[in-house]
Amino acid sequence: MQEIQYLTNYQILRKIATGGMGSVYLAEQLGAESFRKVVAIKTIKREFLKNKENVDLFVGEAKLVADLIHENVLQVYQLGQTKGIYYIVMEYAHGKNLADIIRAHKDRHKVTNVEIGAFIISRVCRALHYAHEAKDMTGKLLNIVHRDVTPSNIIITYGGVVKLTDFGIAKAVIMNTPDEAEVIMGKLPYMSPEQAKFQGTTRQSDVFSLGLVLYELLTNTSVYNVNDIDDLVDKMDNYSIKSPRRLNPHIPEKLEAIMMKALDVNPVNRYQTAREFCQDLEHYMYDGGYGPTNEKLARYLARLFPEDSGMPIVGVGTHVSPPSSSSASSVVAPE
Repeated sequence: MQEIQYLTNYQILRKIATGGMGSVYLAEQLGAESFRKVVAIKTIKREFLKNKENVDLFVGEAKLVADLIHENVLQVYQLGQTKGIYYIVMEYAHGKNLADIIRAHKDRHKVTNVEIGAFIISRVCRALHYAHEAKDMTGKLLNIVHRDVTPSNIIITYGGVVKLTDFGIAKAVIMNTPDEAEVIMGKLPYMSPEQAKFQGTTRQSDVFSLGLVLYELLTNTSVYNVNDIDDLVDKMDNYSIKSPRRLNPHIPEKLEAIMMKALDVNPVNRYQTAREFCQDLEHYMYDGGYGPTNEKLARYLARLFPEDSGMPIVGVGTHVSPPSSSSASSVVAPE
């Protein structure tokens, strides 16, 4: 990171995440008159720069998300290159991802509050619908599909704002993405049936993946706990998804029906858009009156992680607090 540290106007503060393809750093953007802005910088490992496909995916993510400006989408500010190092400068979301939240509940032998869970997923629906409907400068639909909707790619800030992150393997009609008839893209436990069967992905595929995330969030159980693609396809073809109410009786029948519609293995019977999924979730949450809000979600997260919620992001001109054991997922997870 010395190249970025000394050849750009970004000051690296600390590493906050490491993954198979790269790392994410907490940084400050420096400007005139002591201007400072906290950002996250995502890099790709040098060894992966030798593979053009890896570089194309990394660069493609930045280009694809550059013009996606929505409360529930983690914003990208800049794609940079210096001394052969590619990096993406993005919004820093101070919080936890859903994988952290699910793990914290399991550690306490509890499950996520049903209303809070529905609220989180409804906001991801908003992010997905916005991305699905995104157009280029000429007004042509980009046909974006995220293809990697997972708990680790959904962040909840300590302010109670839900952020969908990591469009690293997203596809769009304008991008040269890998052929889905030949290459599996995504994480096995969160794939749609059409994704797992090399049939290509659509916006309904993202709906299915988000349904899997909602199921796990409210039951602490992964629908498809598999390690290989053949096992996944076998379970999808030959086994019905267990009723979530059998695992968590606090889930109302109305919410269960919404979950199971999102999880229909036949895309024709599934929600056709993330907006439809969102509308049913919001009708469920607010039909009886006052329901969950960003403020309620913020308080819920603060109770779940009291040791981290009050921690300052950066003390300008002071020592930066060391990361907690789970803070590596506070920002977009690297590939």
